[in-house]
Amino acid sequence: MKKVALLLVLVTLVWSVSACAGDAEAEGEGGRRAPVTLTGAGATFAMPLITLWASEYEPVSRDRVNYNSIGSGGGIRAHVDRTVQFAASEAPLNAEQYERAPGTLTIPFTIGTVTLAFNLPGVEELRLTGDVLADIYLANIRRWGDPRIRALNPDADLPDRGIVVVHRSDGSGTTYVVADYLSKVSAEWRERVGVGTSLSWPTGIGGNGNEGVAGAIRNNPYSIGYIELSYASNMGIPTAAIRNQAGRFIRPSLEAGTAAAGAAVDHLPAGHERWTEVSFTDAPGDDSYPISSFSYFFVYEDLDRLGGDMTAERAESVVRWLEWSITDGQAHNGRVQNAAIPSAVQRLNLETLDRITFNGERVRRW
Repeated sequence: MKKVALLLVLVTLVWSVSACAGDAEAEGEGGRRAPVTLTGAGATFAMPLITLWASEYEPVSRDRVNYNSIGSGGGIRAHVDRTVQFAASEAPLNAEQYERAPGTLTIPFTIGTVTLAFNLPGVEELRLTGDVLADIYLANIRRWGDPRIRALNPDADLPDRGIVVVHRSDGSGTTYVVADYLSKVSAEWRERVGVGTSLSWPTGIGGNGNEGVAGAIRNNPYSIGYIELSYASNMGIPTAAIRNQAGRFIRPSLEAGTAAAGAAVDHLPAGHERWTEVSFTDAPGDDSYPISSFSYFFVYEDLDRLGGDMTAERAESVVRWLEWSITDGQAHNGRVQNAAIPSAVQRLNLETLDRITFNGERVRRW
């Protein structure tokens, strides 16, 4: 009987140790939570940065971030439909989208610049003004030899060839930023075309995503189109200097985008408020590049709204990913030609993350 009792005790001890080891394994090494896969979708503009972040984040968190670059319009639809855990866009939600996605938080995570990239054989430098650019996209200016373009570029050997205009064919935050700028500098653009992620284009050929527009520019001599700075840099496509509000011709750069954002930083809404009116295109300042914008994450304040496989642990993973992106992740922005957000915006974002809940409990309690 004593032997049987001793055997039962040993079996119980082995089972208890195994169970504890199993629990520890489920939490991860050292008692950490188990790794998860997070899903996001949206802007192609932000794709190089988010892809880089994901590769840097996985070794330190063990969480994987899968990001589908389907354009800002697609990302916003996925957010409204609650099929992703976060979305990315250069366009803030408009009034209708807010109505369809109540409880959305807006988190700016980088400052990007939209370039006017061109393919002009024999021409490496080009100057443009907002009104000339608007007239190119309105088809009022159709040839590179137009007197208004020649007047801005007296030393360039501009060909008397037709301009191949390239624009986005999908719903695009990059389009939104360009249209926002053109609406400020051209009354005709504002009245005929307006601002949006998808537009009725007066002229041109379409490309899907920043990569599609970049490929169309590279493959079509005498073309011009708008793409995010990292795409132009990586593909070696020259970009135009744009005259800013101060009258200076500014090339797109990290520093010029940050300078433009300076005018908006002190007047931003809280993360749970509407950001529809936030814009710093055509910003004042000698060094401001005039076609610059925030990129935004959208996430629900109440993560219960996502349903499905959302749990307290997964909610924590979502918040930790967003927190890392707006803090430690910012050190990597410059590697893909994106500017880091100012410290004041970072503080605003951390206050926004403090609002996120799951089952009525605040997630960020560390």
